[in-house]
Amino acid sequence: MKTSFKILSESTAEDWQVIIGEQKKFMSGLADRILEHMKLLEGDYGGFPIDRLQHCLQTAERAAEDGRDDEYVVCALLHDIGDTLGSYNHADVGAAILQPFVSEANHWMVKHHAIFQGYNFFHHLGMDRDLRDRFGNSEYYDYTAEFIAQYDDPAFDASKPALSLELFAPMVRAVMAEPRTSLYKAALDRDK
Repeated sequence: MKTSFKILSESTAEDWQVIIGEQKKFMSGLADRILEHMKLLEGDYGGFPIDRLQHCLQTAERAAEDGRDDEYVVCALLHDIGDTLGSYNHADVGAAILQPFVSEANHWMVKHHAIFQGYNFFHHLGMDRDLRDRFGNSEYYDYTAEFIAQYDDPAFDASKPALSLELFAPMVRAVMAEPRTSLYKAALDRDK
């Protein structure tokens, strides 16, 4: 079903009933679209010892094995999803995708992980490896530094057997089943 207005400002409440209904159907497939998009990282080594998908899977596996909750593990899995479409700001892309579904701490961690990971290599590029220190007053500084040290940084192990994205699919679907925050949350929740 679709509406027939030609200019958005001429739309009606009835039009928006149709649009919201269609949006709910579309949004219900978000987790599966995210998982499908993650597959674009497969085979993309970018010079690293393992492809970007295996890096994300190793990061998530390390977090899961350490007893982190599902939300954290999903953030670990999706932290580099932006490498495909946001090659110059991948952390921002991942954070934007996750923001409606995760805590402020986990959103901040994903959003800033690239700067924090830079501590390990920025100096090799002639950059300031201590760039992360400008966030030293953030309540999430240590949380993000820990994510890098324990999960992101050591997740480049070419000797590990390849992991399957399907291991984490149920977790992604569960975390992304219901947004916590969204500009449209009230409208989407209205007819539940």
